[in-house]
Amino acid sequence: KRALEEASRHYVHLDELMDAVGARLAELTGAEWGIVTAGCAAALTHVTAACIAGADPEKMQRLPYLAGMKNEVVMPRSSRNVYDHAIRMLGVKIVEVDTKEEYLAALNEKTALVCILAGPSDKFLEEVGEATRQKGVPIIVDAAAEHLTIPNVHLKRGATMVAYSGGKCIRGPQCAGLLLGPKDLLQAAWLNSAPHHAFGRSLKVGKEEIMGMLAAVEMWVKRDHEAEWKTWDGWLGYIADRVRRIPSVKTEVLPPQGLSNRSPRLRISWDAARVGIRGDQLEKLLYENDPRIVLGGSTGGRRSTAESSVTIMPYMMVPGDEKVVGARLYEVLSNPPKMEQAAAVEASPAPVGGQWDVRLEFVRGSADHGFFLEQDGGNLSGSHRGDILSGDLRGWVEGNQVGFRSSMRYEGTRINYDFEGHLENGMLAG
Repeated sequence: KRALEEASRHYVHLDELMDAVGARLAELTGAEWGIVTAGCAAALTHVTAACIAGADPEKMQRLPYLAGMKNEVVMPRSSRNVYDHAIRMLGVKIVEVDTKEEYLAALNEKTALVCILAGPSDKFLEEVGEATRQKGVPIIVDAAAEHLTIPNVHLKRGATMVAYSGGKCIRGPQCAGLLLGPKDLLQAAWLNSAPHHAFGRSLKVGKEEIMGMLAAVEMWVKRDHEAEWKTWDGWLGYIADRVRRIPSVKTEVLPPQGLSNRSPRLRISWDAARVGIRGDQLEKLLYENDPRIVLGGSTGGRRSTAESSVTIMPYMMVPGDEKVVGARLYEVLSNPPKMEQAAAVEASPAPVGGQWDVRLEFVRGSADHGFFLEQDGGNLSGSHRGDILSGDLRGWVEGNQVGFRSSMRYEGTRINYDFEGHLENGMLAG
């Protein structure tokens, strides 16, 4: 924070600043070069622009119109995710592959870049990294939520570049990211971003975030990570000791899987019938009241047979939070408020099966959709048709009350809908 504030007091030439910061990031991380971006997603956008247009000013000004330029990005199916939009916004086609053979066949003269999500797709990097480099195609690894490894594990495995979120594990500014890789590609990525008048002009990182991010990396290489882990274990142990005093409550420390969001987690589980509150109710109660506590997920719901549980992630906590969390969890689990239970439904489930024409009203605008509902007593299944997408739905009917959820895939993301309402006079509304 001191670095952010100090940077705000000075005028600088941003190209000179980033050049000096890039050299210092290289010293700290062992990479050839580094730049600071406006988050990891911005790094993906700038890298894509650099791999298409390089530093050619004519090509840069034409983006995102790609006639005559490379216009494909290869991604393993396991790497597809909601952040793909940061790449697709350049107008490229994402070529999705499942196997090593499909991957190698997808590389051609139109391929600008290969993007791999750290973790799920590491095998592709290890299997075909060398073949990709021989074809002259750069590989970027999206390691947004990972620990920064020095020397960098992804660059050692064969990646050309690796991108991190600044505000997650590295503890830098929330609106900053870190990009590491070869100097020429990263300098081209910088030229495709602000303050230059290129495609990435709107994805601006200021001098304050640049210096704050550098300070975070400086601190990262000095931090006692083992001591920090022991602190997290201590916080989780304190919370576990508090809640285990309650009959049927059990606790378990879950180790991290891989480098992403790397910290221990505490799982607290209990018999909801005995304690008097479900996992989803506890999560909602703690979120909506003072002090607001955001848990790392829950199990056990109104229509679920799963054991009730909640999970606590400590690496976003600060000293003293463990006492607040422990006290609040003990208070609610030992003496839960009277919770609204699902009312016994005496009436038979209303008949709602069939084809429905649907009008959706958004905060601005509206759309005409369609439901096809298949009903088996109180259970619903079927499909939801949107404007151009469609997906399966699942839900329930209790008397004249109806609820269901649907999901539609588009590129690397999913559009999820949650509907709840009632049937009256042949109309569904809610």
